[in-house]
Amino acid sequence: MKLFRWISDNLATLLTAFVLAIVIWASAVTAANPNREEEINIPLEIRNQSEDILVVDPVPEFVTVTVLAPESVLEQLQRDNSLKAWISLNDLDNGTYRVPVEIDIPDQIRPVRILERNPSVLELRLDNLVQKALPITTSVEGIPAIGYKAGSVSWGRENVTVVGREDLVERIVRVEASLDISDADESISRQVELIPRDQNGQEVTGVDLNPEIISVTQEIILQGGYRNVAVNVVTEGTVEPGYRFTSITPAPPTVMVFSENPQLVEQLPGYVNTKPLDLTGVDDYLETLLELDLPQGVTVVGDSTVLVQVNVTAIETTMAVSREIEAIGLLPGLQADIAPLQVSVRLSGPVPTLDNLTLRDVRVLVDLTNLGEGVHTVEPSVEILPQDLTLEDISPTSVEVTISQGPTPTPGS
Repeated sequence: MKLFRWISDNLATLLTAFVLAIVIWASAVTAANPNREEEINIPLEIRNQSEDILVVDPVPEFVTVTVLAPESVLEQLQRDNSLKAWISLNDLDNGTYRVPVEIDIPDQIRPVRILERNPSVLELRLDNLVQKALPITTSVEGIPAIGYKAGSVSWGRENVTVVGREDLVERIVRVEASLDISDADESISRQVELIPRDQNGQEVTGVDLNPEIISVTQEIILQGGYRNVAVNVVTEGTVEPGYRFTSITPAPPTVMVFSENPQLVEQLPGYVNTKPLDLTGVDDYLETLLELDLPQGVTVVGDSTVLVQVNVTAIETTMAVSREIEAIGLLPGLQADIAPLQVSVRLSGPVPTLDNLTLRDVRVLVDLTNLGEGVHTVEPSVEILPQDLTLEDISPTSVEVTISQGPTPTPGS
C-alpha cells in the first residue's frame, strides 16, 4: 500500500523524468546521426507501356529528388540505389497526357521524407506504333564510261516493312533505292540504302526500315568496236652520261580506242604506242605531251595525246680524293708541322658531281686555335661545298701537329 501511495504521490515527477529521458536520448541520437537534405539523381523507368504505343516526346533519363533523412540513411540510399522513380502508361492510348512521377521508398529504409522531385509531372504525347509493307521503288542513274553500256540489273528484294509512329508511317508514299553507274567500266555489285519519302519527295526520318539496305547487281558491258588498252611510251636516245631515268609514266595510263571494224581493235596486243620520245641529253625531270601512234582505221575516244612524265636521277657512286691539310687558328709567331700532310677523303654522291670536283670543293682543315708549343693529336674536319655529296670517311682520322716558334724576323726583312 505504501508503494502504491508513493507512486501516486510521485507520478507527475516520474512522468516528467521519463519524458526528459526520452528527449535526452533523442537529442543524443540526433547529434550522432543528424538529419540532412540531399539531392539524389534517380533513373526514370517507364512501366506498363503497351507494345503498340510509342512515346513521341523525349523522356528525361533521371529524376532529381530532394530527400530529408539521417546521414546514415542517406548513405545507404546512395550506396544501394534504393529509391526508384517511375511513370506508368497503363491503359493509355494515343494522345497527350500529364503523367505523375512516382517515387518508391523501400519499407526497410526509414525515416525518409521526399521534399521535392524534379520533374514531378511529365507531359507526354503518345502515338500508335504501326508497321506497313511497301514496294521498293528502284532506279539506276548516270551513264557508264565511254564505250560501255548498262546491261541487266538485279535487285535483292522488292518489298520493305516500315515501322514507326502512325503519323510518320502514313506520310510515306514510297521507299526508294538508287544506284549510280556514272563512268562505270565494270559490272557493279554493292549494297544501297533505302530512303523513305513523302509525296513531295522529302525524306521521312524517325521510322525504322526492315531491311535498311538491299543488294543490287548491275551488268556493265563493253560495246562492240571499243576496247580499253594500255599506253606504251616509246623512247629513243639516251639520257646524259652519269644519269638514268627511274620512271616513265603516261597519263592517262589507259585509253579507249574505237574502230568501225571491231576486228581491228581485237587484233591490238593490249596496248598502243606513243610517238617516240627523245631522251638524248636529258638530266632532269621531263614532262611533255605525246601523240598516240594508232593503226590505220583505229581512233582514240577523246584526246589523242597523253601527258608523259619522265623522272631522271643521277647515278650515285663513291670516290676517294687526296687533299693536303690546311691549318687554321694558329697563334701569331708560331709554326705548325703536320704529319701526315695529306689525307684520303672518301665521298659518295652523283657521278656528274664527283667527276667535276675541284680543289676548292673539298677542303681538309685542322683547327689549332688556343694550342701552344708542343706535339698535339688533332682530328681534321672536312668542308664539302656541293650539297649533294656525302662524306663517307677520312683516313687517317687524326694527325700529329708539332707547334714551335717560327723563325725570328731579321731587321729589314
